[in-house]
Amino acid sequence: MNNWIIHVMLYLIIAVIFDQTYKIATKKMKKPGALTVLLEILASILVLVLCPFFEVKFPTDLKVYLFLGLSIIFYAITDRLNTTVRKGIEASTFSIIKQLSTVFMTFSGFLFFKEPFVISKFIGAFLIIFSNIIIFYKKGDGKVNKYVALGIVSNLCYTIALFLDVNYSENFNLPFYVMLTLGIPAILIILIERIKLSDLKNEFTKENRIPILVTSITWSFCIVAQLRAYQLGNVSVVAPLCSLIVIINVIVGYFCLKEKDNLLRKIIAACLIILGIILIKG
Repeated sequence: MNNWIIHVMLYLIIAVIFDQTYKIATKKMKKPGALTVLLEILASILVLVLCPFFEVKFPTDLKVYLFLGLSIIFYAITDRLNTTVRKGIEASTFSIIKQLSTVFMTFSGFLFFKEPFVISKFIGAFLIIFSNIIIFYKKGDGKVNKYVALGIVSNLCYTIALFLDVNYSENFNLPFYVMLTLGIPAILIILIERIKLSDLKNEFTKENRIPILVTSITWSFCIVAQLRAYQLGNVSVVAPLCSLIVIINVIVGYFCLKEKDNLLRKIIAACLIILGIILIKG
């Protein structure tokens, strides 16, 4: 299991199940905050079964905990917003807009970390932006879809979290690290939105129980698989392969969730995103 290719394949399989079942779970949710918390709590508990399969280690540098704590705040915002966004747009479309975080990461590197300007990275970022324009632009409609706006904010918060949390996962037992990044955001959302136990029970209804359980399991497991793939492999190779999730979600969404609107646009956008990430990570 120390082969990065295996972890990429596991990530693609698990992540597409996660995206599809998360969408199903949002269809019958009563409170977005309560559903987010329920999924995070279950996911953070279930991932602990993987702890024995990874090295037991914890950082001794307090700076690691400080930056992890700051990043968790932005992970909480991201998770909470994403539940609302997933409710309002198709699973395949969400997968496309999610790739904007790569664009934000690229431009942040240019602006704040003084990374050298590379034309191929700029073109790659532009292709990802253009792919989203293809999906969301409607002729004669100057309004910005609120779910698209929230998705952009969510990806911006996710980018900030990543910059604060760069490579710190390697300092922890990996499943335990994932537990922290899911469990603590759940606590923050409970405190801010005053989520009650009754709210969680109301979400865990009989007809929505299976989608919630499957989403919780796949959420934590796909994070572990992706992080492990990045730890074992070359980022310039792993990132483009992981971006295949976009085209897979388009195909699976077409057959499983009947997401047939703008199919050609989605396929073109997915291909542009994959090309864009190859250029950025190349």
